[in-house]
Amino acid sequence: MANHKSAEKRMRQNERRNEVNRRNRSRLRTQIKALRAAIDAGDQTEAKTVLAATVSLLDKSIQKGVLHQNAAARHKSRLTTRVNQMSA
Repeated sequence: MANHKSAEKRMRQNERRNEVNRRNRSRLRTQIKALRAAIDAGDQTEAKTVLAATVSLLDKSIQKGVLHQNAAARHKSRLTTRVNQMSA
């Protein structure tokens, strides 16, 4: 437990930031699951529209510090490849 005023403030800040990060991470994971579901369903047009939204959300996650840039690039690459394989 915090004993100093500054430590108490730091705990409050950490709790707020933790909640924001949790929301952003949850939103991102939900979006990725939706894209994977569209890919598994075989709906190519749906997958392409969801892919655009997912890539946008991945880019926002980089800016917010939820994901590292390389991790987001890896996700985008793999998901885009799977969507592109649907048309082949």
